[in-house]
Formats: sequence, C-alpha cells, structure tokens
Amino acid sequence: MSLDVRDLAVYYRTLRGDVRALDGVSFSLADGEIMGLAGESGSGKSTLSKSLIRMDSRMRHVAGTVRLDGAELPVADDAAMVPFRFHEVSLIPQYAMSALNPTRRIGRMVRELVRSRGVDYAGVHEELLRRLELVGLGEHVLRRYPIELSGGMKQRVVMVISTLLNPSLLIADEVTSALDVSTQRAAVEALAGFRDRGFVKSMVFVTHDLALVHQIADSIMVMYAGRPAEKASSRTIIDAPRHPYTRMLISSLPEVGTTFAGKRLRGIPGRPPGLLDPPSGCRFRDRCPLAFDRCAEQPPFTEVAPGHWAACWKAE
Repeated sequence: MSLDVRDLAVYYRTLRGDVRALDGVSFSLADGEIMGLAGESGSGKSTLSKSLIRMDSRMRHVAGTVRLDGAELPVADDAAMVPFRFHEVSLIPQYAMSALNPTRRIGRMVRELVRSRGVDYAGVHEELLRRLELVGLGEHVLRRYPIELSGGMKQRVVMVISTLLNPSLLIADEVTSALDVSTQRAAVEALAGFRDRGFVKSMVFVTHDLALVHQIADSIMVMYAGRPAEKASSRTIIDAPRHPYTRMLISSLPEVGTTFAGKRLRGIPGRPPGLLDPPSGCRFRDRCPLAFDRCAEQPPFTEVAPGHWAACWKAE
C-alpha cells in the first residue's frame, strides 16, 4: 500500500473560530493507483491535497495520520515535512504561472530547487532534458523566462520539475483548470505516462471535472463538506454510484450529443453547510432526497461492495 490516511482532521483558524475543512478523512491508495478527487467548491479537495504535503501555513492539523510506503509523514509539522517534499511527496499546484519565479530562467529555477534538496544538478541534468522531451519541450526552454512560455508550456514545465526526483506520491491540484480542452488532454496523458514510466508511484488528481478525471484515474473519491462521500473505481463511480450526492453530482453534468430538449440538466438544490459550525450527522441530509431519521447520526465510511466505499445509511 503506497498511501494510507486515517482519521485526518485539518482546520483553518479564523477570527470567528475554526473552519473544519477536513473532519475525519480515511482512505488508502495502492501502488500505481491514480485517484481522482472530486466534489464541488468547498468540499475539502484542495485542503486534503495540500495537507498531505503541508503546503499551507494556515492549516492546523487536529488529528489523524498519513503513512506513505509504511513510514508516517510528519504532516503536523511544517519544518519536519521539508525533507519529504519533492523526494517522497510532490505537488503540481493549481496555477503553474504562480509556481514559477518570473525573475528566474527555468534552468536556474530547477538548479536552485534540486540543490536545496541536497541533489547535484549535474546528476539530474540529462534526465531533466529527457523528461522535457517526453512532454514535447526542448532544451531551449531552460533558457527562457516563464513569461516567454504559453500556459500549457508552463504547466508541462512544472509537471517535469515536480516529478524530477521521482516522488512516491504526486498531488496534481486542478492542473487543467486554466488550460484549453486540447491542452487539458495532453496534460492528463503526460501525467498518466509519468506513472506508467515509474516517475511517480501513485497520484492524487484533484479536479471539478468528472469527465476528465474519468479518463486518467483508476479510482475516484467524491468529497462533500470536508468528508469523503464515496470511493470506488472510476467506472463504478460513473455507472453505479451508491451515494445520493454522487448520483446527483453526475446527473447535473451535461452529456456530449444530448440536447437540452432530450435531457434537462438539474442542479443540486440547496447549498453545502457552513464548516464553522457544521451540523451533526450526515452533512448532506438537508439536500438529500433519501434522508430519513437515522441520517441524524453520522454514517461510517464503510466498504459496501468489494473495492467500493460509501458514507450513507442507504448505500447498501
């Protein structure tokens, strides 16, 4: 097992109190697995991804453990996580342009990064060139400033930099959100290729786009209001979801070739609960058409079929 997360709770401090952005998240990721992480805005997707690498100083680790390749990551301690970043766990941030220093040429940035991680740049230079070539970029990119590159080129540069030291876990946070459709497909295919070539062992792919993540991910975990709602293989999540939220989320998506007259799109009524003072029990119950009295108790995130987990009293 590559990644094992148990009862992870991460809050954000505010003047009005703690925002319970993650509240008891548990899941596992196998070697070689790409897991899509989906859900609407505010569900906890980005918080979960950043908490695995401890890249946000506003976070307060409240409880839970994260084990990677059998060793526990010190995700509660920012300083203690430094030796693990880019070596064992790495991140492709949401906006590539904000991840690149506009005053540095790409080559200088890479050189400074690997040296800060105790790695000799000369020892990885040939591999850097090989990986740039794999994503359709030449050596000349290393002599360019970020402003001289297109959005897609910058995204591919960040993908190469993030995986250069062969991390065990790669977190891709909304990496296609600012790209056009054709560039999105090229980006996800490159990420899958990195896994297939052994550059990374496993991957968490954060996205709003279920149609896109279905093309790359082996499994999908759907988040809602800081908790996991459902996790299963990509095909199962799309074709046979068990959780009412997952069903409603999928039914709200447009289908290629389907006209408005043929299928009326329906949004999910209501809104997610506030996480400063979240309700007890199932957090989806106020919006759920299947809610009943027992939903006042929090349903466990349990295996309802082989390889299929859901947090719903009616999932079985």
